[in-house]
Amino acid sequence: MNTFDYIYLVPLIPLLMFLFLGFTAKRIKEPISGYLGTAGLLAVFILSYYTAYRYFFVDGIVDGKFQQIRVMVKEGWIHFTDKLAIDIGIIIDPISVMMLVVVSTVSLMVHIYSLGYMHKDTGFSRFYAYLSLFTFSMLGLVLASNLFLIYIFWELVGVSSYLLIGFYFEKPSAVSASKKAFIVTRFADMFFLIGILMVGYFGQSFDFMTLNSDSTISMINSWIQNHQIFSFLGLSIFTYALIFVFIGGMGKSAMFPLHIWLPDAMEGPTPVSALIHAATMVVAGVYLVARLFPLYYHIEGGAALRFVAIVGTFSALFAAIIALTQEDIKRVLAFSTMSQIGYMMMALGVSGFDEHEGLGYMAGMFHLFTHAMFKALLFLVAGAVIHAVHSNFMDKMGGLHKHMPISSWTFLIAALAISGIPPFAGFFSKDEILTAAFEYNKVIWFVGFLVAGMTAFYMFRLYFRIFHHKNTEYEHPPHEAPWNMSFALIFLAVMTMAVGFISFSEYVSADLKPFHSHIHWGDPLVIGSILIALTGIGAAYLMYYKQTEYPAKVASGFGKVYHWTKNKFYMDELYLFVTHKIIFDKISKPIAWFDRNVIDGFMNLLGVTTENLSERIKFIQSGRLQDYAMYFVSGVVAIVMIIIYFR
Repeated sequence: MNTFDYIYLVPLIPLLMFLFLGFTAKRIKEPISGYLGTAGLLAVFILSYYTAYRYFFVDGIVDGKFQQIRVMVKEGWIHFTDKLAIDIGIIIDPISVMMLVVVSTVSLMVHIYSLGYMHKDTGFSRFYAYLSLFTFSMLGLVLASNLFLIYIFWELVGVSSYLLIGFYFEKPSAVSASKKAFIVTRFADMFFLIGILMVGYFGQSFDFMTLNSDSTISMINSWIQNHQIFSFLGLSIFTYALIFVFIGGMGKSAMFPLHIWLPDAMEGPTPVSALIHAATMVVAGVYLVARLFPLYYHIEGGAALRFVAIVGTFSALFAAIIALTQEDIKRVLAFSTMSQIGYMMMALGVSGFDEHEGLGYMAGMFHLFTHAMFKALLFLVAGAVIHAVHSNFMDKMGGLHKHMPISSWTFLIAALAISGIPPFAGFFSKDEILTAAFEYNKVIWFVGFLVAGMTAFYMFRLYFRIFHHKNTEYEHPPHEAPWNMSFALIFLAVMTMAVGFISFSEYVSADLKPFHSHIHWGDPLVIGSILIALTGIGAAYLMYYKQTEYPAKVASGFGKVYHWTKNKFYMDELYLFVTHKIIFDKISKPIAWFDRNVIDGFMNLLGVTTENLSERIKFIQSGRLQDYAMYFVSGVVAIVMIIIYFR
């Protein structure tokens, strides 16, 4: 018996909870449905941590290298050719086990937190059913052993996101946000599917272990060199296939220019923002690139990986600039998420493969792990604040430290972590990313360095304006969150302080071989990253700890640039212009006219012509015997006369 034969229970439990809560939503009332959903996630949490213990410390490593273990559920599920088939299987390796820990931890805390946040909501049971569906989808995605299986769960994650973003379906803004997220990510998933088909065709497999094997990589590179895989604009079609797969990840991870759905997704309940759009779903793109990393790195000199680095770097900078000026606290955190995921993509893009060059891969995965804890914490504190003051906007807040001390202190811990201040978790992972970027490309490193300072500034702008700044008079006196919400905050705060000390490189690496990595405290890069973070915090303190005229002066000084950033560089307006003025007016309307007047007109002409012709000749079929006899005799006489004439 395989040690991990129980692993199928991890995604199966939330699936069963979804079905049970979905069918009994009207019969099982609050809080029973919440307790059942939370109990199911607690079981998943325990199994996930048990799996991590068994894999990393008992069964996973052989001869100094972590093994990729495949647990088959059904072999040969769908056959395309003798070689190309789709199996149903589960892959257990360092990054899938790490993601089990991330998804189960954040999901469990969201379940516990929602017991208080969604209290007395009319859709309480439905909400927990949707949470279970999402958790099942995400767990299936990270455990999938092949590209087609991951695509199935990828789409299920999209459905779950649609349901949760549009949970308040009576609000037009929530309905619009859910449709926007669904449509944008479906557009990206079209490229993902094309990429999957191309990779499967040329790689002769959809299985991750087969695709990432040395033999498959050597075969593809040999075909490229011998021009058996044709090229376009200097890149092989297989490289384009990898780029198409990455575009699917760009949509799910809200990378520029497919990021426009993420800020609007904040229309969903705040626990949804923490679970889906901060810690788990949006990192699916990062996980996808990491899962196929050997292909990205080895095929055609890593050309597709350079594209990943460029997109990630630009997205990190673009989102950080926008976050500087936003007023809605959830939208600040949304753009912060986009920026931090850009960091992760950048880390993968600048990475090598073996232990001497693979720092970026390890750092990107490490940042995914640490970011999940402190970003979920930031969103859950934001939910507690919104729950208390009934507003998302910072100008309606201030002085909440004295009313909500637990929320204030836990938010401070998360803000210090994302800013990169030691000894909090974000410092360790972000420093490794900047070190890897410095070794790869100084321009990319400099952009990452600037983004680190911006991150510290906008996070403490947020912190000071919510919890200090001014003593706001509230209509209803704010109060600390209920115990279940506070428990989730404290747990995630403890995780944020603790997980940075994990020797992550000893568990996760590009080539599955553990290596030792440590911080050189006297290194100028380390000192510089700490100083830029402190500079950002100091600037935020001067401008926002108390009410001053500095913010207004800075805003007026930047003029149109400030308005462009506050309006998110008018990307939504640009998309509306392209879709309405170009696609709808210039393309769709002429096509619709052609369809109505040419296609339909031609078919109508055929119908009218047939009707007129039948009207003219229908007298031939009169049904009268004397008419038929006359036609017969006339025909015979005509034939006889023709024969006589020609003779």
